[in-house]
Amino acid sequence: MKALIVTGDDFGLALPINEAIEQAHRDGILTTASLMVGAAAVQDAIARARRLPSLRVGLHLVLVEGRPVSNVAEVPDLVDGAGEFSTRLVRAGVKFFFRPGVRRQLKREIRAQFEAFRRTGFELDHVNAHNHMHVHPTVLGLILEVGREFGLRAVRVPYEPLLPSLRAAGNRAPSRVLSWAGLWPWIRLMRLRLRLAGVASNDFVFGLHDSGHVTAHLLERFLRSLPQGVTEIYCHPAVRRCPEIDHSMPDYEHEQELHALISPKVKATLTLCGIKPAAFSDCR
Repeated sequence: MKALIVTGDDFGLALPINEAIEQAHRDGILTTASLMVGAAAVQDAIARARRLPSLRVGLHLVLVEGRPVSNVAEVPDLVDGAGEFSTRLVRAGVKFFFRPGVRRQLKREIRAQFEAFRRTGFELDHVNAHNHMHVHPTVLGLILEVGREFGLRAVRVPYEPLLPSLRAAGNRAPSRVLSWAGLWPWIRLMRLRLRLAGVASNDFVFGLHDSGHVTAHLLERFLRSLPQGVTEIYCHPAVRRCPEIDHSMPDYEHEQELHALISPKVKATLTLCGIKPAAFSDCR
């Protein structure tokens, strides 16, 4: 069987994103959304999701490129003078791994975000992290430890199968190969830890190397290339540009991704290929 989870990330970051996720679920193929519980437009996102009982909602943990849910005084080593997380992912990852004090603050912040999600009243469909920081062994370990208390049952594994991805996209072969090779050991470790913890995951993702640039044509090609199992395609749709988008994702083509998600040809291809729409809760 081929099952497909289609996720809208950054739910709650800005109104144009929230509007697009609602439209892509009502009129398109989007099945889940990943909620940023500390973002500026989170209350609007929560209200929209409550109007969409068939939309599954998960937690999009923000540990870089954003602001904490915790009081800044409680996580001083995670933020800069403006109270914002680092934008330097590698440096942040090194701190998470080597500094016990930072890990304690990281655990506090992860717990605060789980608690904020629980207050929404939504069933926790899945957990992932901004910029895939949950692949980091320290972050994943804390997610598994803290998440048990909050009903954690599924986590995104950002593994894109190399050959199907190359055939579908037909571009940037060297960078795709290098990225696949670099991620592979960490993905194997991640799968092992999830399996030992009894936490479900998707088998594949598509679009890992095309974030922000998933056209309707590319999405059709992805659908025709899906392997057996559970695949996730995650997108970043928006109905228009806005300062929040321009600040964090200036080169993403958000409107184009929305058009892809609601494209009649894409919807027809999904049916033609016998692909079952799914959410992470269906993986359990």
